[in-house]
Amino acid sequence: MDPADSPLAFTLAVIVNLVAMSQEKPALWIGLLALFPLILLLLTGLYLFVLPYAARWRGARSAG
Repeated sequence: MDPADSPLAFTLAVIVNLVAMSQEKPALWIGLLALFPLILLLLTGLYLFVLPYAARWRGARSAG
């Protein structure tokens, strides 16, 4: 799955979640459905956040 598709997946999961929650007794997995794209967004965001620091760490090691 391309990380660019993650916001679309999250939007679809929220729509499915809202429709399912309007039912009389929703299943638990429906409520957890939106967590999977959020976890993917969190992991890719953390990776992009750490990337410049990791480049500096590698540069400091190779210079020494």
